[in-house]
Amino acid sequence: MKDLPLLISFTLAVAPAAASFFGYNGPMPAEDIVEEDPIADTYLEGFISVSSALEGGRRDVYSLQIRTGKVDGQTRHLENLARKAQISMERVSGEAIDALAGGRTHGGVLARVGPYRFAEIDSLTEGKKSPFIAMIDGVEDPFNFGASVRALYAAGADGLVLRPRNWLSAAGVVARASAGASELIPTALCETAAEAAAHFRCQGLAVACATDARSSTSLYDADLTKPLFLLIGGEKRGVTRSFSDGADLKLCIPYGRPMPHSLGTASAAAIIAFEVMRQRSLKS
Repeated sequence: MKDLPLLISFTLAVAPAAASFFGYNGPMPAEDIVEEDPIADTYLEGFISVSSALEGGRRDVYSLQIRTGKVDGQTRHLENLARKAQISMERVSGEAIDALAGGRTHGGVLARVGPYRFAEIDSLTEGKKSPFIAMIDGVEDPFNFGASVRALYAAGADGLVLRPRNWLSAAGVVARASAGASELIPTALCETAAEAAAHFRCQGLAVACATDARSSTSLYDADLTKPLFLLIGGEKRGVTRSFSDGADLKLCIPYGRPMPHSLGTASAAAIIAFEVMRQRSLKS
């Protein structure tokens, strides 16, 4: 059966909906600058997002609000985490939480948090025998982005690389869509895909991306057990030809029938990441 290539790109544009997740405070290209209140609060909502932020330690958690009358195992777990971290807790009405939350999926749990603290790019591979690092770009929907991060984290990716951008308040959306993985996976910044690829190649990682080139190899025939830097992106843009030409591994996902369009980013990220995990589990 013919293997139809899946085109995955790389240029992070996770919609003008996701600024506080990244919380980047460094210099920005002029076209990326947007007006944002520097003292505006960011909120994470729901047990999974809030507990992940408390456990991940990648941002300050200033306060925890729990709905009055909410008593269960999850609530007690959050209270214990907050108590150990000496974080302010208060019981408030459901209406008060509704007024602050971005949606109605908070389950009576809300946390006011600070900006995300990025890791140094060198730290992503420290102590890893065969690191698996992924870079996401070109994804315009924060739900799709979050689902991609969730798949990468679940499959054991050691780190995530993003390009610095100024986002607009989708910390809660991304945290929920990623089931808290965005608060747990070590994440670093790099200006371009080419720079990230060059950095990790110098550290001995093979550079991989999906491409429609005839020379691409089926995902299931490629050796993904070696140290790996994987480029993942959105459906609208393709990997630049110059990047694809310079990649060490040009991958395609084989389809079970002819398909006129490629898979969505989250599906593609999951398929590739779990094949990396499968091959490595067989080798270990």
